[in-house]
Amino acid sequence: MKKTVVLVVLFVFPLVAYLFFASGVNNFGKLPVLTESVPDVPTIQEGVTLDGKITILGFLGTKVDNMKGNAFNLNQKIYKRFGEFTDFQVVMVVPKGNEEQANALKEELGELSNVDKWHFAFADEAQIKSFFKDLKTDLDLEEDLSSPYVFIVDKDRNLRGREDDEDEGLKYGFDTSSVAELNNKMEDDVKIVLAEYRLALKKNNADRSK
Repeated sequence: MKKTVVLVVLFVFPLVAYLFFASGVNNFGKLPVLTESVPDVPTIQEGVTLDGKITILGFLGTKVDNMKGNAFNLNQKIYKRFGEFTDFQVVMVVPKGNEEQANALKEELGELSNVDKWHFAFADEAQIKSFFKDLKTDLDLEEDLSSPYVFIVDKDRNLRGREDDEDEGLKYGFDTSSVAELNNKMEDDVKIVLAEYRLALKKNNADRSK
């Protein structure tokens, strides 16, 4: 009997406590809004919008082939994990004139996963620079209008991020060149935003049933 009690105290109780606190973080934590009401993505493509979707937003620039590694990292570590959610999407802003390269990239990604929620927004240089500036981050576009960083934008077009990241403090974007960052930080943050909306939906359904 004593051995059983000791085993419960040493092994079972810590596990239960961990699951309780982990569940609390995932279910009730909120990812801070760092920029409110960013503009909708500049594009003439029908159906490409930030409204009503949890969006992973990125910038591929004029040298799309140079960003293939970043795109594959994002696809494998984030998109394949969350792409089944109906209100989730990836939107990549690309300078006009690079449609062929972007479509070729999507075909390559499609060999690894269903890419129906990967979208491209083609815009001119001035539009892209203005749009990126309106995100109000502490990051800059490269000269070719690309960025290794992607951003989480919620359904109300608010940019989400971290206010007290252990490495950077204020964290607006996630570096797609770093698999570790995608695994250890971005995945958790996307989970939190999705959980917020699931909880809100459950609450609304419960209120209606009263």
